[in-house]
Amino acid sequence: MKSGLLSQLIQALCCLPGVGPKSAQRMAFHLLQRDREGARHLARQLLEAVERMGYCTSCRIFSEQTLCEFCTSPHRDGTLLCVVESPAEVWTIDQAGFFNGLYFVLHGRLSPLEGIGPEALGLPLLENRLQTGEVRELILATNATVEGEATAHFIGEIAHRHGVRATRIAQGVPMGGALEYIDSGTLAHAFSGRREV
Repeated sequence: MKSGLLSQLIQALCCLPGVGPKSAQRMAFHLLQRDREGARHLARQLLEAVERMGYCTSCRIFSEQTLCEFCTSPHRDGTLLCVVESPAEVWTIDQAGFFNGLYFVLHGRLSPLEGIGPEALGLPLLENRLQTGEVRELILATNATVEGEATAHFIGEIAHRHGVRATRIAQGVPMGGALEYIDSGTLAHAFSGRREV
């Protein structure tokens, strides 16, 4: 059966990270055979999220509003700004419960070979935030990859130009590791051991 709705569903599920044809096939059969109501609910929620969610105009995380719940919260410390590569990392850091500052999401890292420069990462917006004088410390929590380190260095230079202290998370995050897969204890240790850039 290579064509038709079932085949199209299996191919569509393959767009998810880590889902190959066999996993997609198992998901499709499960939803159709055992959980059609769950499939309807998933379809509605996915469609609603795609239609209604955009990006916060201040931190660039996913948000239903112009400004997200982090940026509008009176309980967050606006003098601390943590820079991460993806919204998933905000979720990971915030669930760990040790950081109470604000975030800035790059949606990637500098990669000249792929055509990803400062503008694509929203660095002009970040620089505008640093110019206000509210941010006292910029915590660079990009991943410990070559591109992540280069991005952190580049952003650290921007921070220094504006007189903002730039620190880099350090201990506990392995080289080449992605933050969203790090446990909360290790991540808390990395934040407490951050160093000047």
